[in-house]
Amino acid sequence: MRFFSLGSLNIDYVYAVDHFVSAGETLSSTNMEIFPGGKGLNQSIALARAGAKVLHGGLIGNDGAFLADILADDGVDVSRISTCDEATGHAIIQVNPQGQNCILLFPGANRALIESYVTDFLADAEENDVLLMQNETNCIDIAFKIAKKKKMQIAFNPSPFDKSIENLPLEYVDWFFCNEIEGKELFGSSNPERIADLFSERFPNAKLILTLGKHGAIYSDAKERYFQPAYVVEAVDTTAAGDTFTGYFLHTIITDNDAKKALKRATTASAIAVMFEGASVSIPTAEEVEK
Repeated sequence: MRFFSLGSLNIDYVYAVDHFVSAGETLSSTNMEIFPGGKGLNQSIALARAGAKVLHGGLIGNDGAFLADILADDGVDVSRISTCDEATGHAIIQVNPQGQNCILLFPGANRALIESYVTDFLADAEENDVLLMQNETNCIDIAFKIAKKKKMQIAFNPSPFDKSIENLPLEYVDWFFCNEIEGKELFGSSNPERIADLFSERFPNAKLILTLGKHGAIYSDAKERYFQPAYVVEAVDTTAAGDTFTGYFLHTIITDNDAKKALKRATTASAIAVMFEGASVSIPTAEEVEK
C-alpha cells in the first residue's frame, strides 16, 4: 500500500516575537530562521518517519529544489514533483514565547496544479491506496474524483479553511483531520462532542479525527468514539504539531486498524514535535516516538 500525498511545498520564514503583530503595529523580531515547510511536505515527512511508503506530488519554483531534497532524505518518492514558473509557496510565521504561532501563507506554485498533472500523479494508484490532501493547493476536487474512481481511500485536512471547501465532493472523503476551528466552520459548533455528533449525521461512512490542542484529540465514526488527552510538555513551537499528528495517526490506523493505538501514537509524536523549533525538522522518528 502506498500513500499518495498531493500537497503544498513551502519555504517557512519563522520570526520569534514577543507577541503577535496587531493592526497598524510595527514590531521587531528577536530572531529569524528559514525552514522547509508546507502542510503537504510536513505530512509526507511525518508519514515517512512513521514508517509509510510515500509518494509526494506538488509544484515548486526555481527556488524550491531543496524541498524535494529534504523529502528524499526521509525516503519519500519525489520523482513526480515538478518545477514551474511560479515562485515557490512560502509562509511568514510568527512564534511567541509560549510556542504558539500565527501564519501568513503565499500559495505560489502550490496553486498552479493542472488536471493533467493530477491525472499523471495518480496514474498508477491502486485500490485502497491512500490519497492525502490539504487545502493549500488547487485541483482538490479533481484529485478526489480520480481517487474515488480508483477506489482509493481519501484523507483530507481542510486547512486553511475557506468557503471553497463546501463546494468540494466531501462525500468522497474517508478520513477528516480537523482542529477545533475547522470543526466549527464545517459544523457550526465549538463543542467537540457536538461537532462529532454533527459529523456522524452528515458523513455516516467517514471517520473524524478532531485535534483539540493541549486538550487532546477525539476519534469518531458511526460506531466508536475515543478521547485521547494530550501530554503535558514545554511547547517551543507548535507549527507542525497538527501535521505530525496527521501523518502518524494515518499510517497507524491504516496499518493496524486500531483507533486507540493511532490516537496515542499520534499524540505522542505531536507532543515531541512541539518541543523543538521549526516545522518538518521537529517531526520525530518512529524510534523516538516508541521510546
